[in-house]
Amino acid sequence: MSPVEIGFLMIALFFILIYLKMPIGVTMLVAGFLGFFLIRGLPAGLASLGIITWRQGLKEILLLIPLFTLIGLLAARGGISKDAFSSIYKWVGHLPGGLAIACTGACAAFGAVSGNQLATSLTMTSVALPEMRKYHYSDEFSLGCIAASGNLGIMIPPSGSFVLYGFLTETSIGSLFIAGILPGLLIMLMFWIQMYIQCRLNPRIGPAGPSVGWIERLKSIKGLWAIALVFFMVMGGIYAGVFTPNEGAASGVFAVFLVGLVNKQLKWKLFISAIRETIMISAMIMLIIIGAMYFGAFIAVSQIPFILADLVATLSVNRYIVMGIILFIYFIFGCVMDVYAILVITLPILFPLVVAVGFDPLHFGVMCVLMIMLGGITPPFGMQVFALSGMYKDVPTFVIFRGCLPFVYTMIFSLFIILFVPSISTLLPNFMIPYR
Repeated sequence: MSPVEIGFLMIALFFILIYLKMPIGVTMLVAGFLGFFLIRGLPAGLASLGIITWRQGLKEILLLIPLFTLIGLLAARGGISKDAFSSIYKWVGHLPGGLAIACTGACAAFGAVSGNQLATSLTMTSVALPEMRKYHYSDEFSLGCIAASGNLGIMIPPSGSFVLYGFLTETSIGSLFIAGILPGLLIMLMFWIQMYIQCRLNPRIGPAGPSVGWIERLKSIKGLWAIALVFFMVMGGIYAGVFTPNEGAASGVFAVFLVGLVNKQLKWKLFISAIRETIMISAMIMLIIIGAMYFGAFIAVSQIPFILADLVATLSVNRYIVMGIILFIYFIFGCVMDVYAILVITLPILFPLVVAVGFDPLHFGVMCVLMIMLGGITPPFGMQVFALSGMYKDVPTFVIFRGCLPFVYTMIFSLFIILFVPSISTLLPNFMIPYR
């Protein structure tokens, strides 16, 4: 068999092993090793397994995984999300759909320190849904809002998805973080407009709440100081060239730990549980990353990415058609798989193709994450929706999906804006100050 045939055979084996419930990191190591063995022989396969996994596992940038994971877990245990929701609600609660608007803002704020969409959704569900039910918001609208808004956790930096994308494609992770800011804020703004219009047209799904005075609103700003401190320490330091991403993440851990102590929310048992959970999550992600790098090296040896790039160049296909096909692939995967799994499976094959047709790696990274966000709330397989449905078994899954549909349309509209106006993704990174 030719290397290309072996490459496609190992990709098929990979999906078979995934279907058989083998851990994804182990699956990639097995498929990659068998591929190297068939193309270059057993000695080369064993040598590549040792060299690639050792070299990739020692890269300092991987420290971002446990650091940002710990930031998110400490933030969830430190009462940050509840304070953010309460503060934003004081400003917008009197509007139609005000609680939902506050929830989306709090999701964006919490996502700015957690970097994980599922953690953001589940945390904000426990904070926001009781208040929404208290003011007679419909469960369909409320849970649709939370499922969609929780996705902001992987777009607004710091984002674990951008860390993995940058590691797999050798794109600057600091630049990726900054690239996600404007798209994330754009999507949040679009959600606000959509929810306001929905509740204006149908007040029963999200009635306006009581208004508060300006003095109370101004006092409520103090509830956002913790998130502002963590975000500006991490992202401000990276943007200004004061910190490397690793140093920024470490400063973020210190800041969120300090916030938990000041708020008297972070107890010793909660801190230890956060450390333990960080170790387990990081070990799982590290195995996936190392397996992905090894499998990606095999895919490169098989020549599949280069043959696909040459094929596209030969056909002279419009690059936006190529991008549309690729984004559709990400959308389908986003419906049924975790974001980390999607990136490690697809990037070794699709990233060289994207670069070959002339798209900016930063812009493509943002588009990737946006499509995965979209897939996570789209019927019938959106993983984000099933996670929420598992928490609230009294609400049928199809009701949450129905509540997500307006947000799906809004995200598609935002997608086209970001696709055809790439400067939304690339503007801020162009003004970054290099780390010295």
